[in-house]
Amino acid sequence: MPKERLSVVIITKDEEERLARCLESVRWADEIVVVDDLSTDRTAEICRQFGAKVISHKSEGNFDRQRNIGIDNANGEWILQMDADEVVSEELKEEIKRAIASDGGFAAYKIKRKNFFLGHFLQYGGWFLYYIKLFRKHKARYVGRSVHETLRVDGEIGQMSEPIKHFPFSSIEQFIERQNFYSSVEARLMYEDKGRLPKRMVRYNLTVRPLKLFWKLYIKKKGFRDGMYGLLFAALNSWTHFLRWAKYWEIYNNADES
Repeated sequence: MPKERLSVVIITKDEEERLARCLESVRWADEIVVVDDLSTDRTAEICRQFGAKVISHKSEGNFDRQRNIGIDNANGEWILQMDADEVVSEELKEEIKRAIASDGGFAAYKIKRKNFFLGHFLQYGGWFLYYIKLFRKHKARYVGRSVHETLRVDGEIGQMSEPIKHFPFSSIEQFIERQNFYSSVEARLMYEDKGRLPKRMVRYNLTVRPLKLFWKLYIKKKGFRDGMYGLLFAALNSWTHFLRWAKYWEIYNNADES
C-alpha cells in the first residue's frame, strides 16, 4: 500500500514574527498550504521561502471558510490543521507519522494544545484542552461562520498523547488588539444569526456572566495555581466576554434608533 500523504493547512494574517517557527516545525510534511488573509507584512514571502503553497483570500472574520479553502487546495489524504502560532514537537511529529501509517480506522485525531500565555505554560485555568487537529481530508469539514471554528467529522475520533505547542500572545497589548478584532466580528455575527435577543439576556452577559467566568477560570479550574499569569488570564478572558456583549448591545441599540 502506498504511503498516505500529509498536508499541513495554516491560516495567517500578518504573522511574520511567529510564522517561521511554525513552518520549520512541519518541514517534514508532504505539503504546506497557507491561506493568507491579505497580509501586509512579509507573511506570504516567508511562506514561499519554506516551499508553501500560498492562497490569498480575505476572511472577513470567517475562519471556517478560510480553513475549508485550505482543505480544498490540499493534495494530501490527511490534513493537519494549524495556526501560525502553533509548533509541532519532534515527539508529536513521530506520533502523527505512526498514526497515519498504522491506519487505525480513525477519521480524525484530537491533539491537546499546550498553551503558553506571555511565555508561561498555563497548566490550569481550563485552557489545556483537546482539539481535533488531524483528520482525513474527505471525512471532515468546517461548518458555520465564526472566528471559533467548528469541525464536523464523519467517523471515529482518536486521541494523540503528545501535545501541540501554542504561543498565542507575546504581550497583553497583543492580546487586547486581537480580542478587539475577534469581539467585533463575533458581535456582528451574533446579531446577524440570532437577531434581537431579550434585553435581560444581554444584561446578564454584561454583568453576571463575566463574574461567573472569572470564578470558573480562576477558582474552579484552579487558575490561581498559575500565579499572576492565571490571574491575568482569568481577568482578560472575562473582559473579552464582556466586550463581545457590549459590542452586541451597541449594534442592537443602534438598530433600535435607526
